[in-house]
Amino acid sequence: MKALATAYAAGLPGRDTHSLMHGLDGVQLTFMPMGDRDGAFDPEHNVILINSRVRPERQRFTLAHEISHALLLGDDDLLSDLHDAFEGDRLEQVIETLCNVGAAALLMPADLIAGMLARFGPTGRALGELARRADVSASTALYALAEHTDAPVLYAVCALTRAGTDDPDDETPAGKVLTVRVSGGAPGVKYSLRPGTPVPDDHPVAVALDTRLPIVQDSYVPFRSGRRMPAQVDAFPDRQRVLVSFRLPDRPTDRPAARGEA
Repeated sequence: MKALATAYAAGLPGRDTHSLMHGLDGVQLTFMPMGDRDGAFDPEHNVILINSRVRPERQRFTLAHEISHALLLGDDDLLSDLHDAFEGDRLEQVIETLCNVGAAALLMPADLIAGMLARFGPTGRALGELARRADVSASTALYALAEHTDAPVLYAVCALTRAGTDDPDDETPAGKVLTVRVSGGAPGVKYSLRPGTPVPDDHPVAVALDTRLPIVQDSYVPFRSGRRMPAQVDAFPDRQRVLVSFRLPDRPTDRPAARGEA
């Protein structure tokens, strides 16, 4: 699926909405309210539908996802392999996963990711720049960057959340806590931070958010269990969130993470 999407992307004149549709002859793009659905591809009528009421970055990823559906349906060999290996709900789950893979390949080509890593290293800044240049969400950029990172790095997106809720857009100042929204590690990194994990007030990530200044400092990974794994922390504040990389020891000698943290 990644090769299919990469080959399609190579023939595009750009990565804007019009250019993304350039290779799908006869397929129309329509924006309309779709309730809880982000989008859909209707092969019978050759139309891609995108929810007009979701954020632009979400619309963009959804468009790439639905284009991937169209590419998948046009590849008889890949479709045949999938139907031989899976069926029912599992088949649908695998197809959705593959279309997410295709969307990432369309919006974040390997040369773009390599360029970010070459310029900024495996840092919070690289994560922020990738999200901005590809015009995707930070969580989408995180998974793509982690996949291409060779160093033992754990990435995270942290944001203020009102205590007792999961809404990062709540602007009520009272009762807000800084928590992990999403995290992911480079290949071979067995640790992760569970969503909702609080970040201590004196941690470099919290200080970066308070001061709005990037911080690079030897510190630790703040696991929910209270365990502190040594790491070099690179915290890059971006609006009301902090994009973080935790550079882990090359050869960690501590015991394995507790269940749910690996």
